Amino acid sequence: MSFAVTEIFFSLQGESTRMGRPCVFIRFTGCDLRCGYCDTAYAFHGGTKRSREEILAEVARHPTRYVTLTGGEPLLQRELPALARDLLERGYEVAIETHGQKRWDSLPEQVIKIVDVKTPASGECATEEHLSWLRTLGPRDELKFVIGSREDFDWSADVVRRLQLEGKHAALLFSPTHGQVELSELAAWILESGLDVRMQIQLHKLIWGTEARGV
Repeated sequence: MSFAVTEIFFSLQGESTRMGRPCVFIRFTGCDLRCGYCDTAYAFHGGTKRSREEILAEVARHPTRYVTLTGGEPLLQRELPALARDLLERGYEVAIETHGQKRWDSLPEQVIKIVDVKTPASGECATEEHLSWLRTLGPRDELKFVIGSREDFDWSADVVRRLQLEGKHAALLFSPTHGQVELSELAAWILESGLDVRMQIQLHKLIWGTEARGV
């Protein structure tokens, strides 16, 4: 059993409500989408084959009990549920960052799902089928809407209201596309809308810059 892995690194979680927490990231290789704002295109190809045992040993080298499975798209790895179970059995808190267009049912229930709901400006907009899966998420999970335009914001607000996601399911995060939407602009849209959502910025880009890898 092996996985295609681009990198494993120890850093601060730069996004989600867990922003700022020390975390081991396992970045898997390969993605079936090509979003216009993607900042990890280097994970589309290449990578190295790593066994489950090698990954677990690498994670154990770092002084944290929080692990994030990311990519690329981690749900393309067939044996991911088994790795997630191994991590949970070893006492780790496990989160997955996914584009939300692959079913996550096979993952252990304890895995925190952080779903990047694809907006129109991504070029890979979520379908009604993908959106219907969001109702299966629980209060420990999170939904991230990356906002690249006013159209994106209005589309995301409609999804939140139409699916009645406020206060009932996962945390709702609205994040500006770097270089396309100003922080103050998104803040104003949120305040004007009356939505019960959280604005998110990418902490790691503020600390290490937009081009840094392994952070």
